[in-house]
Amino acid sequence: MERTDNKSSHKASEYDESVKETIRYYELFHDETVDLVKVVKPEAKCWLDTGCGTGYLVEKALVHFPDTFFILADPSKEMLLEARKRLQSVRPERIRFIDSVSSENLPTNFTVQPEVVTAIMCHHYSKPEQRRNAVKACFDSLAPGGIFITFEHIYPGSEKHLEISLHRWERFQLSKGRSAEIIKHHLGRFNTKYFPIGIGEHLKLLKECGFSVTELFWYSQVDAGFYAIK
Repeated sequence: MERTDNKSSHKASEYDESVKETIRYYELFHDETVDLVKVVKPEAKCWLDTGCGTGYLVEKALVHFPDTFFILADPSKEMLLEARKRLQSVRPERIRFIDSVSSENLPTNFTVQPEVVTAIMCHHYSKPEQRRNAVKACFDSLAPGGIFITFEHIYPGSEKHLEISLHRWERFQLSKGRSAEIIKHHLGRFNTKYFPIGIGEHLKLLKECGFSVTELFWYSQVDAGFYAIK
């Protein structure tokens, strides 16, 4: 059942529909991100979305930020193909794609330095050194005073809470019609195919990478959203 065209458990061509049956509040992650940027960087001229997947976040953000230039990056060619399809009607002067690059290998020589960098549900696939390099690259890409926003699967503060959270996750997927076999396989990816860390570890990493402000701003079960300001 493993997919090979990206690191998630869904084929890129099936991702948009399948992920909503798999991750509770998935759409809310993006809504919260857009709302936060509206408050912190409403006049942002450039926004970099790393691990952009199918371009779902940028499609939402384009409506709310008509004067912002968006850069999309993802290590999966198949995900970028889906993003290009989704955004094919967007004027070319508003978007740029960086092909097949993961966060740790992001370029830093942007013509306009991003004031916003987002990484939604992508860095938890990285092991410690790669994750650190990815966060540091996001920091280095940002303009001074810029904001970095990330959502990730996290490791709960206790094994009991992990047990409860995974059981609730199972119930959510059952309610969406997923089979018991598929759900078992999916939950088995926790800490084997992706590598969640705790809230405190996230905040510590952000500080160590140079951010002056680091905050948890959204949390539920095994998912959390963080922002950090350079």
